[in-house]
Amino acid sequence: MDYKFRCECPITSALDILGDKWILVIIKLMLIQDKKTFKDFIESDESIATNILSSKLKYLEEFGIITKKQLPDNKKTNLYLLTEKGLAITPIIVELSVWSDENVRELNKIMVDSPEIEIMKRDKNAFIKKIQENYKAKTEKLN
Repeated sequence: MDYKFRCECPITSALDILGDKWILVIIKLMLIQDKKTFKDFIESDESIATNILSSKLKYLEEFGIITKKQLPDNKKTNLYLLTEKGLAITPIIVELSVWSDENVRELNKIMVDSPEIEIMKRDKNAFIKKIQENYKAKTEKLN
């Protein structure tokens, strides 16, 4: 894949890859809500359209953020799993969650009140490590 970045800035370059509104949602669904199949994503509360989901999963795979593999006992079902590069996005998801809780909650009256946010605020690094370890433990047998 030959991708053209807008400039040499690291932030802009990261946003060239992660800046689409669906990319971080898909990663969050995988990391936090244990979504692994196309059907899992479609049935999530985010209501992502099938054509968008297909293109974003392919995009994430091309950038090495996720891998796609078939279930051994069902060749029709693909599993989508985060790579190490994908797992490295966990701190961004955590920081975005904390920022949203502190800055968006007043605008979004239906935002869920989550005890995890308080845990994140107390010790982000421990929370990040726990999420990553949990994800690896759940997916280790699938790799």
